[in-house]
Amino acid sequence: MEFSQRLYELRRKAGLSQEELANLVGVTRQAVQKWESGASKPDLDNIATLAEYFQVSLDYLVSGKEPDPSTASPASTTVINHYYGRHYFEYKSKRTLFGLPLVHINCGPGLRWARGIIAVGNVATGLVALGGLSVGLLSLGGISLGLLLALGGVAIGGVAVGGFSLGALALGGITMGLLSIGGVSIGMYALGGVASASKVAIGGVASAPVAIGAAVEGVQTFLIPENGGLTGDQLEAALAAVRAACEGAPRWLADLLCFFARNF
Repeated sequence: MEFSQRLYELRRKAGLSQEELANLVGVTRQAVQKWESGASKPDLDNIATLAEYFQVSLDYLVSGKEPDPSTASPASTTVINHYYGRHYFEYKSKRTLFGLPLVHINCGPGLRWARGIIAVGNVATGLVALGGLSVGLLSLGGISLGLLLALGGVAIGGVAVGGFSLGALALGGITMGLLSIGGVSIGMYALGGVASASKVAIGGVASAPVAIGAAVEGVQTFLIPENGGLTGDQLEAALAAVRAACEGAPRWLADLLCFFARNF
């Protein structure tokens, strides 16, 4: 069996595409295609990388000679760490769940995609995802999409925290959500420097059917005086209006909005 055939068989058994193997080694897909067709052979550094990844000896990979079991070295974990031209690191656990590795870490220059139950990479998708671009149940990254929790510069999720955040509960510089808290906030219920809401808005500038703030616009408006917060009958009326607007919503939401109305 020629080197090209051995490489093809090893890649096929590992369940890798030519592009995925190319990313692991740090070459182009066309280079892997040429190796497998016999048009060219990898250099020594790449051969060593292939042998390490597939956990075979250099002798076997180059010449097809099986290693002597009495001298064979113990198997290593799937860790690749290179310093030739460009540096990247990848670890993929052998244990899987639902066909995905439990842990996949893939970091370095270019598009390094990590896919696993726990995924860490330039681009990460997983149950728990951390990366420049991350998608998962729990997601943390520059741009993050999380079904439950998303944290990032741009965050979209059930609970979203970021410079720009969109979620059922959104917190950040610019926020949009059912409950939105931020510098500029838009939602059904909104708290912020500038707050616009379909029901209750509390902020420096507030616009909503129930609006509480230093500058207000709405059906029921409560103007906060410069020398302090709402007091007396005005405060009681504001709290009653907030609770009426929160009818059907969770009790904690009404309590939170009333807390801000008292202390704004």
